[in-house]
Amino acid sequence: MRDLGVGFKYLLKGQRWVARHGKQYEFGLIPGLITLVLYGAALVSLAIWGDDLVAWATPFADDWSSPWAGLFRGFLTVVLWALALLLAVLTFTAVTLLIGQPFYESLSEKVDRDVSPDGTAPESNLPLWRELWISARDSLRILFRALLWGVLLFGLGFIPFVGQTVVPVIGFFVTGFFLTEELVAVAMQRRGVELRDRLALLRSRKTLVWGFGTPLGLAFLVPFVAVFLMPGAVAGATLMARELLGEETLDDSNDVEEVTS
Repeated sequence: MRDLGVGFKYLLKGQRWVARHGKQYEFGLIPGLITLVLYGAALVSLAIWGDDLVAWATPFADDWSSPWAGLFRGFLTVVLWALALLLAVLTFTAVTLLIGQPFYESLSEKVDRDVSPDGTAPESNLPLWRELWISARDSLRILFRALLWGVLLFGLGFIPFVGQTVVPVIGFFVTGFFLTEELVAVAMQRRGVELRDRLALLRSRKTLVWGFGTPLGLAFLVPFVAVFLMPGAVAGATLMARELLGEETLDDSNDVEEVTS
């Protein structure tokens, strides 16, 4: 369980790194702001016209007596908006990383150079279109896995007591795992680490991953917080990727030893 503290340490280290590099932080805010505007507009639109959408999708309820049609459609509208919000939380990082691929690649490379003993950073040597394609493809694969978990947990949420206690906790850990995968992918993709190998690495250090991603997932539930934490999250994930891959990092061993001792 000591890895939980180590993972959280990397999350803090990433935020400290961008705090010391103001230009990189400001540069890294742009993709998150764009994604926030897009998602905000979609959720507001769903809140305004969601009941109309549900009414259109349930014509069979038109002849139901009052108040059953209103209660049924009201319930479906709430479920639809809740699912949209869950989908927004699960996909915000992936969409932001896709929009901000050039921004975060640059930030991650600078982190690597800053902490590498020889001052160098791995490079993918792939054209931008190829990097975007790989990132989009892998994000869709992760999204599919996350959606399966989301549907399962949503269904389990109707179980009395368990659905209101155990299931939300599991949900946060699942969200933390997938958030971390999306973030470490920025650094690992440059190193040529395929999705299957990334998942195997993360599963081998699940408590480390949870220590990093679960607090971040909780923070992302607060409006606007995700935008301001994303640059530091990418920086911290780059540092953690170096540990997962066994790469030496300057001024890192003492920080980690403090947590694991």
